[in-house]
Amino acid sequence: MNGLLIIDKPGGMTSHDVVSRVRRITSERSIGHLGTLDPMATGVLPLLLGKWTRLAQYFTSAEKSYSGAIRFGFATDTYDAEGQPITAQTPLKLNLDELRVLAAGFLGPQDQLPPLYSAKKINGQPAYKLAREGKPVELKTALVIVHEFELLEIEVDVAKFRMSISSGGYVRSVAHELGALAGCGAHLSALRRTQAGPFTLDDALSLDILEPLAGKIPALEALSLHPRTLLPEMPSVTADAQVLGRLRNGAQVNLPEFSRAPLVKVFASQRELVGVAKRVAGTLFQPVVVLC
Repeated sequence: MNGLLIIDKPGGMTSHDVVSRVRRITSERSIGHLGTLDPMATGVLPLLLGKWTRLAQYFTSAEKSYSGAIRFGFATDTYDAEGQPITAQTPLKLNLDELRVLAAGFLGPQDQLPPLYSAKKINGQPAYKLAREGKPVELKTALVIVHEFELLEIEVDVAKFRMSISSGGYVRSVAHELGALAGCGAHLSALRRTQAGPFTLDDALSLDILEPLAGKIPALEALSLHPRTLLPEMPSVTADAQVLGRLRNGAQVNLPEFSRAPLVKVFASQRELVGVAKRVAGTLFQPVVVLC
C-alpha cells in the first residue's frame, strides 16, 4: 500500500509502536514516520507507506506546532513528567506576566541542547539508550527556531502554552531551560502536537478508526491523503505516456509549463503519483524520485 496516513497518536505509545500497529493493519512493511513523538505526547504523527517513504526527504524541514503544559517547581532527568526529579522542590515565585517575559527570550533562532533522554544519535546509538545503560552521552547543540511560544494561563504551578518550533527542536528542552531561568526548575507535564508541516489534527485518524479496516486495502487507501495535496510547494503535472516512459527510465524530459519550478510532482492520472522531477535548466527536468 502506498499512501500517507495522519495518525492521532495516543499517549503511552512510542512512535515505533504506532508504526508497528499500522504495519499490522495495512500489511505494509515499509512505513516511516515524519518526526518522533515521545510516549507521553499525543497528536499529529504523519506516516508514509510503501514507495511513498522515498518522499520523506522532502518533509525534513517541516515546522511543528504544539499545545501543552509546563509544571514549575522541579526539573527531571528526561525534562518531562516521565523522568526522575533532579532538583529539590522549589516554589514558583514569578507571576504569569514575568514568565511571559522569560518565554519571549526563546523566540527566534537559538542553539538548543537536546535532552539526555532523546532519540538523537551518537555514533549510531540513540542517546536515551546510552543514558539508560549509564554510558557517557555527549550531545551537541543544534540550531533551532522557535516561531511562537505563548504562555496562555497558569494555575498554581502549571502553565499552559502554545508553541511552534522548527524541525529537530525539542519542546522539552525549552520547558527545562525556562524552569532554570525561573529559578525553580520545570518540566514538560503534557504535550499535544497540533500540526506537522501542512498536516493538522483535522487530518488525523485515531487507531480505533483504522483497526476495523485491517486488511481492507481499498478502504485504507481511501483514508490516505490525496497525493496532489502532498508537498504543496511543488506544482503537479499530469504527463503523457511518452514523457512517463522517459521519466521511468531516468531520462530527462521537457516540461514547458514549469520553467521556474525547481521541483515538480509528476502524475500518470489524477491520483497515480509517478515521482518527483528536478529542473536542470530552463524547461528540462531530471527525475530524482521514481515511485512506479
